[in-house]
Amino acid sequence: MRDGRRVIDAEHCYRAACSRDGRFDGVFFLAVTTTRIYCRPSCPATPPRRDHLVFYPTAAAAQEDGYRACKRCRPDAAPGSSEWDRRGDLAGRAMRLIADGLVDREGVAGLASYLGYGERQLRRQLVAELGAAPLALARARRVQSARALLDSTDLAVTDVAFASGFGSVRQFNDTIQSVYALTPSEIRRGRAAPVVPGPGTISLRLAYRPPIALGPLFSFLADRALEGVEEGDADSYRRVLRLPHGTGVVTLSPRTTGRRANAVGCELALEDLRDLGAAVERCRRLLDLDADPVAVGELLGRDPSLAPLERARPGLRVPGHVDGAELAVRAVLGQQVSVRAATALAARLVRRFGKPLGPESGALTHAFPEPSTIAAASPEDFGMPAARGRALVALCSALADGRVDLGPGADRVEARHGLLRLPGIGPWTAEYIAMRALHDPDAFLPGDLGVRRALARLGLRADPAGATARAEAWRPWRAYGLMHLWAAASDPPVAAGGPRTLAGAGRP
Repeated sequence: MRDGRRVIDAEHCYRAACSRDGRFDGVFFLAVTTTRIYCRPSCPATPPRRDHLVFYPTAAAAQEDGYRACKRCRPDAAPGSSEWDRRGDLAGRAMRLIADGLVDREGVAGLASYLGYGERQLRRQLVAELGAAPLALARARRVQSARALLDSTDLAVTDVAFASGFGSVRQFNDTIQSVYALTPSEIRRGRAAPVVPGPGTISLRLAYRPPIALGPLFSFLADRALEGVEEGDADSYRRVLRLPHGTGVVTLSPRTTGRRANAVGCELALEDLRDLGAAVERCRRLLDLDADPVAVGELLGRDPSLAPLERARPGLRVPGHVDGAELAVRAVLGQQVSVRAATALAARLVRRFGKPLGPESGALTHAFPEPSTIAAASPEDFGMPAARGRALVALCSALADGRVDLGPGADRVEARHGLLRLPGIGPWTAEYIAMRALHDPDAFLPGDLGVRRALARLGLRADPAGATARAEAWRPWRAYGLMHLWAAASDPPVAAGGPRTLAGAGRP
């Protein structure tokens, strides 16, 4: 089986399944030829004989070959594969766009056009790489959204069908039956009693691979919470989402209850239920839930200077963002000022140009302004130095007209080049945007003050050339090493002991 960069030997997959190793959930799927059922590698059922198993890189590929999802291990609810975040090739970009719902909104033609390929060429490449065509991959995504709605809401089945992206109720019923060997009504009758969410709210669990350092992750987001758009503390994070069909509000919590562990609690209030899949995907990227923390930790732990930092915070994630354009604007606002000053500038921008919300959203009062709205304003309206105001207008103009793409399917190399061509954006800002908005796990900031401070405390070369040389051994996960350095830069002296967090890391 091919996972993109290497060929995984089927024997290795079988050993992972025999050990029920949860680290491989979502990385590959195993299917039983006698029962016609596919599972996660960690499924508690005893693996059958090796000659009765086949392995697939995606759930969609197993479904295309006629296999049904296991009712015991729920392979459709497995964490996503970190492979798509690492890869910037066609398959990686296509998978991120499909997960964000582009095929549901614009069809395969829209996906092919975005990626610059013909439909037939795109289909051939994805079938060869992933074992399934774009429509099959999108169908698997729709099935996941539908299962979540059936499990967690009391919406009518007809509403669930259209909200999850199906074109007709008959297509919806047939697909659910083929994937689960159950009707939608039977799935709903068999669900566990969920925690009752508020009116109009969808309650979900977002799975991840342990370990995960949720305290530092939520503290990082809370310290940068933008008044009117976000609010948070060490135990929860809440924010407004700009989505393809409307706005939404999400509440994320590190503590969950229920039958499935290793999940973040997620409550969504959406203007349009068709945005469910896109909202879930953006929240996963925000919290970096598809990372492979064991693989990252093993690699970083080989560096004797970084190993103690990794042991102190196992599973430290790289905070992403739900909106690349918003992150880029805030990165420009945060140049050469403190986190507090940057959030104050952004809050002023939101009050002036953001979309107001209704009173039901409480302290969340606005959606972050669209790039086109900021691009149409005068730099003098921003209350900041004129050069930075002009840089902000130039950035938003490029985002609005498509010269710079920071969406989930963006080409990371082209995006960096496009950012660096804009006035007022240098290597630090472009790389920071790549790390958080483009979710590039290999982004690195060798000239960053926090990086230099941490390296000096570790007794290492702290100049940019020395930092770059040291970080070569951390590829393709230099961004995780960077997060450990930021955390170490704000730690108290070692003699002080006690728990440590990322709260003081001074990044916008």
